[in-house]
Amino acid sequence: MGVLVFDIETVPDFEAGRKIHDLEGLDDAEVGKAMLHLRRQQTGHEFLPHHLHRVVAISCVMASHDSVKVWSLGEQDAGEAELVTRFFDGIDRFTPDLVSWNGSGFDLPVLHYRAMVHGIAAPRYWEVGDEDRDFKWNNYQSRFHWRHLDLMDVLAGFQMRANAKLDQVAMLCGFPGKLGMDGSKVMDTWLGGDLQAIRDYCETDVLNTYLVYLRFERMRGKLSSAEEAARQGLLKEWLQGEGKPHFDEFLATWEGMSD
Repeated sequence: MGVLVFDIETVPDFEAGRKIHDLEGLDDAEVGKAMLHLRRQQTGHEFLPHHLHRVVAISCVMASHDSVKVWSLGEQDAGEAELVTRFFDGIDRFTPDLVSWNGSGFDLPVLHYRAMVHGIAAPRYWEVGDEDRDFKWNNYQSRFHWRHLDLMDVLAGFQMRANAKLDQVAMLCGFPGKLGMDGSKVMDTWLGGDLQAIRDYCETDVLNTYLVYLRFERMRGKLSSAEEAARQGLLKEWLQGEGKPHFDEFLATWEGMSD
């Protein structure tokens, strides 16, 4: 099969916060604020440790040379265990090449911890050549293999000081970037009960990642300019056919950037 581009959205693991920080009796909003406050006191920033994130959305682009699909895993009311299970089951079934933006630094470590919490098996994902020799020199675990391509890490030459934000790189390349929402708003949006807005946001993020990936493939000689344009055209056609407001906004912004 082709590539699976993915992105996750998370909120604090409120139940873990209650256990670890002795916050029983507080509601989710109060626990979340306390967790962020404690983290800021400890480190000077509010970004929680990876194991204290709870996955609320996983969005994907599955693409080949002649097909593309964009979706979020599970139904809107699916729990975290189902979302994480679906992600790793897809890898077990299809063995796609994974593409992400900072997936090695955030998304995959979070998914590792959440799979542990829920007791989810992912044998294909963890294969390193013991059962399948093809994975010895090209597996999902190695930073320098291609079965998982972390675009942020690769484009920075594996140098943290050269890391860039997806939003900015996408816009520099003529793609929409973020559209009215960012990760800092996810917790409040979740607490407000608007999971659909989070899923929509995650889907537009993964669209930006896919478009940057196509440009990267052109840069390294895997796609010609005509082939990149054809893949973009295929995506535009698919998005138009869906008729969803967040896809329509993404398309309108994208097309407006080329005027």
